[in-house]
Amino acid sequence: MPPIPEHADHSHKPDDQHSHPHKHAHHVDYGSRFLIAIILNLGFVITEFICGLIANSTALMADAGHNLSDVLGLLLAWGASVLAGRAPNQRFTYGLRSSSILAALANAVLLLLVCGGIAWESIHRFAAPPVVVSSTMIWVAALGILINGFSAWLFMRGSQHDLNIRGAYLHLLADTAVSLGVVISGLVIGLTAWYWLDPLVSLIIVVVIVLGTWSLFRESIQLVLFAVPKQVDLNKVAVFLQQQTGVAAIHDLHIWAMSTTETALTVHLVMPTGYPGDVFMDDLAQALKTQFSIAHSTLQIEQGTTAHQCCLHQPVTFEPLHSH
Repeated sequence: MPPIPEHADHSHKPDDQHSHPHKHAHHVDYGSRFLIAIILNLGFVITEFICGLIANSTALMADAGHNLSDVLGLLLAWGASVLAGRAPNQRFTYGLRSSSILAALANAVLLLLVCGGIAWESIHRFAAPPVVVSSTMIWVAALGILINGFSAWLFMRGSQHDLNIRGAYLHLLADTAVSLGVVISGLVIGLTAWYWLDPLVSLIIVVVIVLGTWSLFRESIQLVLFAVPKQVDLNKVAVFLQQQTGVAAIHDLHIWAMSTTETALTVHLVMPTGYPGDVFMDDLAQALKTQFSIAHSTLQIEQGTTAHQCCLHQPVTFEPLHSH
């Protein structure tokens, strides 16, 4: 495949033709699921914190603090989910879809901050491990497994395709694993009186949360900076476009996320024979949606009679794909 040439003049001519389908990805309403999860987790936070005070368990109180961040995270994700469904207007021509990206980022930052607080308190408690009531730890954490596990299940399917929903799902899934760890440490403390296990479990909680959150944080930052979504291969899209009948070259290819579920694309197609017709454009837009999950594409046709150059980047060469 020939390299993408440098083209200049990014302006549109009167005879420019565009394919601009505006059918966006179907918005799933998670409102009732968010409400159920928030009510369950808020009730559990209050119960767990009170029991942590009674049992003198930092593991329980730390987990209660983390669960409180989950409630805030669920509220953020829910709010963003609602905003993402708002119709575009003259001020926000894409609507408020990108609020879901901001919510995912806020959730990741919130989790990491909570981790710092838990780790700080746990390290201090290692010097003089307090006596804890292991039976209380076990029963409260077992309740946490049920509540967090059920809440995570509510968002499991959506987490596969929506970064915002994945943020809420990871919060709840981490809590389920953490509660299981508290149960195990409670059993061991009851048998051995190793009270230092309580702050140790708190640190393990931190490690579990950070490991589960880092990818969410990194991916959210990337989407905020208009990176190509990780599920889209830029090289494959470029080669696919270059292989279309009548396309001599492409340039000004940009792919970015409008939200945590929707991807947009703009590209200039150099077609010396001229505009190929609406059917070709519609079919190509549908192929981009079907093969690459790019629901919002804008395709500009040029005949290559003048030089064009995108002011945003240097020329990029896309390697042809090799069959395996």
